[in-house]
Amino acid sequence: MNLESLNWGDLSPEIFLKEYWQKKPLLIKQAFSNFEDTISADELAGLAMEAEIESRIISVDNNDNWQVDHGPFEDFSQYGESYWTLLVQAVNNWSRPTDALLKPFSFIPNWRIDDVMVSFSTPNGGVGAHLDQYDVFIVQGSGKRHWQVGAPDNTLTNLLPHADLKQVSEFTPVIDEITQAGDLLYIPPNHPHKGISIENSVNFSIGFQAPSSQDLWSNFADKLIDNNLGEERFSDPDRALTNTSYLITPKDKQQLKAFMLQQLEQESFYEQFIGQYLTQGHHAMEILIPVEDIDESKLNDILSEPEISFMPVSGLKVALINDEQTTLFINGESFLLDNQTLPLGEKLAQQQALSTHEVKNLAICLKNKQLLTSVLNKGYWYID
Repeated sequence: MNLESLNWGDLSPEIFLKEYWQKKPLLIKQAFSNFEDTISADELAGLAMEAEIESRIISVDNNDNWQVDHGPFEDFSQYGESYWTLLVQAVNNWSRPTDALLKPFSFIPNWRIDDVMVSFSTPNGGVGAHLDQYDVFIVQGSGKRHWQVGAPDNTLTNLLPHADLKQVSEFTPVIDEITQAGDLLYIPPNHPHKGISIENSVNFSIGFQAPSSQDLWSNFADKLIDNNLGEERFSDPDRALTNTSYLITPKDKQQLKAFMLQQLEQESFYEQFIGQYLTQGHHAMEILIPVEDIDESKLNDILSEPEISFMPVSGLKVALINDEQTTLFINGESFLLDNQTLPLGEKLAQQQALSTHEVKNLAICLKNKQLLTSVLNKGYWYID
């Protein structure tokens, strides 16, 4: 099974972005040849037993009564042989083969990707017709599933069959297909969709990060407060006489807006905010902090070993901003780079496994050794 690329057929990433991305749904049959599940149903159930991993089981009975149970789970026997689905968030944070599913989608920036949710469904299992506010690619794993996807429709009725489950009324599908292993379904935001498992089946859902304006402003305000910025007061030394004191004039509005936007215009501060915000993990991951800090001496000892690999932890969010200055962002933290540290920073941003030979070539200066030991001591990279 080759996960390095997907079979676009008559399409290409360029055509997809121009004609489909956030515009209309798409089904690509056999996008991945000879696809095999990157995690077994038993392993997925094991993750659902862990308290720090978000999971839920959605089930429905013959009377169309829906139930949502949240993990961790101890036993699954009570759910029977059909009509239920187990969903586990951020499986890529715990399964490196699942994290590799993100590689074929690298034509979209890493910061846009949220996680890979994996679901195991029994016959007739599903979550009902619903809308998502973000893009999603769904790779069909083992088994078969009947998918229906519609176009945006303002006449749909919002339903709440359970307090933890939002659904919509029936819709007219524009895609109505049975998916098999290796098929790929793309669903843009606000397109109603429904998937019903025909047999025991596994789906891999690559969800995208789509912050709301409210999220961005709220977190930006928190950043200002954390840094004791934005405390200056509005001033208007050129205030003219008014005969209508009850009015907020257009000029007043513009001055207040400009005053509020001053912080956004501070490029270095905004860069720090956006880089840290977009690389913050939203789900638990296995941070591998070493028992003892690794200093330059220990790093040299490690590099004396011929067959050592430096590996990023699975599911790590990393990005570079290369503007007036170059900054590496890892899991919400920032590392300022210069000409000496840029080659190593780029390797870290690409989350490539580094061999002893590669690290020796990169760690030729104190700054690179400090950057490397820093990410190792924070548990973002580890020695394999």
